[in-house]
Amino acid sequence: MLKGLLGLGRNAEGPDSGKPHGKASGASARDLARQQLIDDIGTFLIGNDLDISEANLTAAFGICSGSTPAVAQKYTELRAEGHPVTQTWIDEQRGGTSDTIARIADKLDRSLEDFASTSRDARKTAAQYSSEMQVHVEKASEMQEREEIRNLATLAMAMLERTQHLEQEMHRSEREAAALRRRLAKARRDADHDHLTGLPNRRAFEGLLTRQYAEAERRHEALSVAFCDIDNFKRINDIHGHDTGDRVIQAIAGALAKISDDNCHVARHGGEEFVMLFRGLDKVEAALRLDEVRETFAKRSFVNRQSDEPIGQISFSAGVADVFAYPSSRDALKAADVALYAAKAQGRNRIVTAG
Repeated sequence: MLKGLLGLGRNAEGPDSGKPHGKASGASARDLARQQLIDDIGTFLIGNDLDISEANLTAAFGICSGSTPAVAQKYTELRAEGHPVTQTWIDEQRGGTSDTIARIADKLDRSLEDFASTSRDARKTAAQYSSEMQVHVEKASEMQEREEIRNLATLAMAMLERTQHLEQEMHRSEREAAALRRRLAKARRDADHDHLTGLPNRRAFEGLLTRQYAEAERRHEALSVAFCDIDNFKRINDIHGHDTGDRVIQAIAGALAKISDDNCHVARHGGEEFVMLFRGLDKVEAALRLDEVRETFAKRSFVNRQSDEPIGQISFSAGVADVFAYPSSRDALKAADVALYAAKAQGRNRIVTAG
């Protein structure tokens, strides 16, 4: 894909835009194409100020290589309309994958339950058959005067042993199916949580938003959504390292989680970005509540634990939108994201309401 298509995002242009790459004259066409693809991926990520993460690299590869033509076409349309490529937009393109994985997990769970049920029924049948056969074997063993009876008793004993073995195998299969279901349940719980902060992740938040949207609509309650983003986070990582950056993410996650309750929910959306849902609060009330957290947090002082060097003030910005003021919850999320960019443009360390 041409660099002219890729280079523009939150920043004016990528750092290598328009510069020659100094490839060796003897390089093959394949080598040149591979180098160009790597350059395009880097330009896409840096030019749009996106984190170098596995998910973003996958998205960038799909767009730059054309291996995901539908997403590449959406990207072209987005750039033609003059809109920035944001982390939210990238994550939205991955939503279909998460849904597919969830459907596969549900189907696997049902299959394991069916298998466990079948094994359980087979084991019970084998146990009942084994019990009845045990009675006949004992009777035959008492009547071994004739050779025919002895042969019948031997055959019955062999059948009993095989039946008991089958019962044991069915019981083992039943236990294995139960263990697999427990592992699947744990994997699904892990898939809904961010390991760094312990907060729900984007996937879990989407399910929560769907449920809260329906409930708030039914009860005619207000519902507001907010995007929060750590200010100048890249500078923190560049100067103090990723361990300090992770500590900052955890600190802000903890501050936001303190105001969480049954009607206020927070999740890590990706990178240094968080998303919040306020049920029963309009956008102004939600912004005020979030602003109290912002003001308190901005007064804290952080120090690099490895060097004891002061990090300085750490703040975050946020955009808040009224969910029911838009045609869908997805549109409300986009409005909150736009308001977040407005907060950044106005100097950061502030809360801006959409509209």
